[in-house]
Amino acid sequence: MLDFKRTYTFPFKYKIPSYVDAFLAKKFLFKARIKFIKRFLYILIRRQKSLEVYKINNEDKRLLWINLSAPSLGDSLMDLSSRVLLENKKIDLFTDIKNAHLYSDDLFFSKIITEKREVNSQSYDLIIIDSFSSKSIKIKTEIAPRLPYVGLFGFYNGPEVNRVLFSFHQINNLIGYYHTETRINEIAKSSIFISIRDKKTIDLLKLPTNFIAIVIGGEWKYRTYRDWVGVIKKLFLKDTRINLILIGSENARDFEKEILEAFPDSNIKSFVSKLTFNQTAQLIKKANFLFCCDGGLMHATNAVGTIFIPLFARLEAEMQLTVSSNAYPLYDIDDVNNISAEKIIDRYIEAVNFDYSHRLS
Repeated sequence: MLDFKRTYTFPFKYKIPSYVDAFLAKKFLFKARIKFIKRFLYILIRRQKSLEVYKINNEDKRLLWINLSAPSLGDSLMDLSSRVLLENKKIDLFTDIKNAHLYSDDLFFSKIITEKREVNSQSYDLIIIDSFSSKSIKIKTEIAPRLPYVGLFGFYNGPEVNRVLFSFHQINNLIGYYHTETRINEIAKSSIFISIRDKKTIDLLKLPTNFIAIVIGGEWKYRTYRDWVGVIKKLFLKDTRINLILIGSENARDFEKEILEAFPDSNIKSFVSKLTFNQTAQLIKKANFLFCCDGGLMHATNAVGTIFIPLFARLEAEMQLTVSSNAYPLYDIDDVNNISAEKIIDRYIEAVNFDYSHRLS
């Protein structure tokens, strides 16, 4: 029987931040219904419907987690965050090749797989599938056609949701609600494990003992902040001796040039596009503070615990952060560039004073 409600109903019994009501009120609800029917029929045609189960049992010791539906680094970190709840299992990860490096030194994944030929289905008791997208179901059918599987997001598709909390609560559901709702909300966060090699790489940079990191650049205009020069001017007005380090990927090059030209004689170093994601996460871990917009490195910052100010637009902070986040977010309904440099500095002063007072208490 078609159960379209699985498109927008949580598979677990607790509530988490989401835009379900807004989703149900939108015209694209019809498109989501069509997508659900297509996915349901595809699972049926692929003879996988009878293999879906709704629990990870104690006997399921060897798991393969297929994570392909959300290819961005940030989504991958969020969706796989709940692997820490499966510490008594042997888990291999099948993921996109561009995300594999995130987990090469992971404490919970035994093996990282990016090619179908690397999979021996006899090595597993159960498959975890990120979502019931045709891509993930196709891979599952090709590498383990007869094995049972559970869904992380399953048919859930359409409404925006806090992906970290969704992941944690769904895995907790699948293992029989081993943890309480309160406990899950307390511990839910992204995780990243950094190799000794990457730690040594960052040590060789001889970073200042105290510094602020700023993530510049971005893929989406509405969440790519353009006035870091204004923020930096105000930081130097507070303290001319402050050390700043710029980080980001190749799309930050123009911002990097603008900042370095604006402050030629200041204590600013740039490692834009010079480090791997995991190495950058280690640099962030060493920072006293970080400024950023919503993006992959924001989730890395969450994972390593550095205090930070994230800038959000359109998607509110509660949709990306959890109570364990060491964050002081700022939000604009349309564009992060509507957040003034003054407001960012005011938030920074608030965060620094709060942290300092709590260190003394």
